[in-house]
Amino acid sequence: MSKFFGLPVVGIDVSADFSMVAILAPNGDVYRMAFKITNDIKGFSYLLEEMRKVEEEFSLKPVLFMESTGIYHLTLFHFLKNNEFETFVINPLVTNSNKNFGIRKVKNDKKDALSIANIGKYQNIKMSDYLDVNIFAIKSLCRDYYGFVDNRSDYKKKLSADLRIIFPGYNTVFSDTAGVSSLAVISKYPTPRDIIDSPKDEVIDIIKKASRKGITWSENTYTKLLSVSQDASQISFCSNTLKTTITINIKLINTLDEQIAALLDEIEATIKSDDTPKEFRKNIELLLSMPGLGFISAVTIMSEIGNFTRFNKPKQLVAFFGIDPSVNESGQFKGNKNKMSKRGTRFGRRALYAAALACIRKTKKGIPINSVLYAYKNNNLNGKKKSDPWSNNAQNTKIHIFNTKRSKAL
Repeated sequence: MSKFFGLPVVGIDVSADFSMVAILAPNGDVYRMAFKITNDIKGFSYLLEEMRKVEEEFSLKPVLFMESTGIYHLTLFHFLKNNEFETFVINPLVTNSNKNFGIRKVKNDKKDALSIANIGKYQNIKMSDYLDVNIFAIKSLCRDYYGFVDNRSDYKKKLSADLRIIFPGYNTVFSDTAGVSSLAVISKYPTPRDIIDSPKDEVIDIIKKASRKGITWSENTYTKLLSVSQDASQISFCSNTLKTTITINIKLINTLDEQIAALLDEIEATIKSDDTPKEFRKNIELLLSMPGLGFISAVTIMSEIGNFTRFNKPKQLVAFFGIDPSVNESGQFKGNKNKMSKRGTRFGRRALYAAALACIRKTKKGIPINSVLYAYKNNNLNGKKKSDPWSNNAQNTKIHIFNTKRSKAL
């Protein structure tokens, strides 16, 4: 039973431009049917007036519940908290599984608002009432960072694909086609003929300045580049359109690099700000003390968590990141091929995955980056058999599936 059972409860279904509000009396009756408010100061002020009326009617302060809807609920949530109303945010997974108890399939904003009110009043569910503006800003910046990194990766792949057409073999010259040295060369000489026709000293100078390496390395790189250019000039598929595409991709990659660097600077400045809670900064420092954990991973993990007080048990934190195993059981059957639930924050899960990979690696000298986690990982693998895709069982399963599909087709 919810601890708000004897209080007036308000359910709010938030959308982009307006919200629907339903109010339940302390005894559970509908005090007011769902009504609409606009998501602006006029609508928020009207909601505030209605909350005052409820408080005067029952001599009890109402408790408000709303569904987490990306960013749309944040301004209303912040407004209500500033006006000292007890307000909670419910995970959409909870509300979606409770919205339609009836036989008829009915879904609309009015019904959803009433459903949210009933969930808050009668069910003891997990909810959140925490919002720190600075931590939210850091979380938004981290998510933008990953968005820019993914976009940059897409443009790098596109550049690599175009170079295989216009400049075959170029990928063998530089270890990273989209690296600083490579981009400096290809932005000025996008075709094999450009390399062949350009003065040797000019190309070597560009390679040397971009790579910041010695003259010997630069000359050796030029020799490889010239050899590849001579071969590529005979088989390349060159056109002005492809040259333009390469130039555009390089500019986009450079722009994204600048934006990513700016985001990292802003994240660091926000963390150092006095407005950011000291405990939050301390937790980031603790994460960074772990070998193998990088700055952006530590900040992402902490910004997604927000405040540890939201979680009463370690299992809740594990579920929040969506790394808890799914359960598949029915009667005597117990599934043994269960995967991660992946129902939590995907950005936090991504940061954890990157950190885990880094922690179980070794340096060039063969020394584990994080000896504790490296040993833990290897100890857990002892006695576990790797799945063999060509084992008898696997092959028999594949043959059975193939025969089943063939018989159905016939």
